[in-house]
Amino acid sequence: MRKTLLLVVSAVGVLAACTNKEVKPITDKNMTQELNMTQEWDKVFPLSERVNHRKVTFETQYGLTLAADLYTPKDAEGKLAAIAVSGPFGAIKEQSSGLYAMRMAERGFVTLAFDPSYTGESSGAPRRTASPDINTEDFMAAVDYLSRLENVDANKIGIIGICGWGGIALNAAAADPRIKATVASTMYDMTRVAGNGYYDSEDKGESRHAAREALTKQRLSDPLAMAGGVVDPLPDDAPQFVKDYYDYYKTGRGYHARSGNSNDGWRTIGTQAYANARFLCYINEIRSAVLVMHGEKAHSRYFGESAYRYMVEGKADGYNFIGKPNPVPGNKQLLIIPDASHCDLYDGGYTQLVGKGQPKNLIPWDKLEAFFTHYLKAT
Repeated sequence: MRKTLLLVVSAVGVLAACTNKEVKPITDKNMTQELNMTQEWDKVFPLSERVNHRKVTFETQYGLTLAADLYTPKDAEGKLAAIAVSGPFGAIKEQSSGLYAMRMAERGFVTLAFDPSYTGESSGAPRRTASPDINTEDFMAAVDYLSRLENVDANKIGIIGICGWGGIALNAAAADPRIKATVASTMYDMTRVAGNGYYDSEDKGESRHAAREALTKQRLSDPLAMAGGVVDPLPDDAPQFVKDYYDYYKTGRGYHARSGNSNDGWRTIGTQAYANARFLCYINEIRSAVLVMHGEKAHSRYFGESAYRYMVEGKADGYNFIGKPNPVPGNKQLLIIPDASHCDLYDGGYTQLVGKGQPKNLIPWDKLEAFFTHYLKAT
């Protein structure tokens, strides 16, 4: 083995010499790409008077440049705790993640809401393509960025993942011990639903093989075809959670022109790798603090409950692997919010459709503030 490694190292050295050019390390400077970002406020929520906001960019280890909104509390002094936010899967920073970031900035944190790779204003082509490793790297690159800010304490950084990005947040927390506190809000485990279907109804080899056959044909016939976002027009017999998605993404409540869920969705083959992965295998080894929160009436509730149980006990329904119990279970929490649906935790929910009526205010901002204050500010 040692001889093989020496040969590889020698070959790399010869190749570098034969190029007759200086071999430069990958740095933030030579990875940066120019992005065409909208500078005017175009979120689906109004800007708070209690925060400062500016557009920023940062780079990932895959050479992609991500677009983000940086929120800071006005009149804040010294180094602050910070939080990176992303999600839902298929959404953009102008929607739910930006709202979460802004609200947490009102409560004293530096926050960063970012568009994942290949989506929104971030770089990457073909558009709306996903990958378990690239998406996990997106969160870790956001931590890199926050760690370098002068007004951030690099030892006090947390993350919030919403919907599909809740599962990605847990994966990032398992991979990156710099993340001291994680919130998974109304989470999906994207690898589980991609491979098993909803409620594990397609958790059998025959179903997965049929899906793989269809995707391989799609790759050859039209690899750039889009699968479509939230169904529109909405069928009368659509399940309630599909109606909830429609009410957020397709109406004035949450529609945005850059959002995949609001428009033509993902590439048909854009999440193919998710179906063959199970990326929450090591969340039972997360030592930092984690809060999993779900609505009582959310169709996705089983994702969060299973992830929480596996994270603490090392076993749960929907997980074919069995691990050891978590070595630090005391800082893991599961919060079920009464009467809340999946999309209620996107923006708090409303008593009438299209974001009308009275706000239900079902996002527990005080709980989030207390959680991050305890595990970030108090450390």
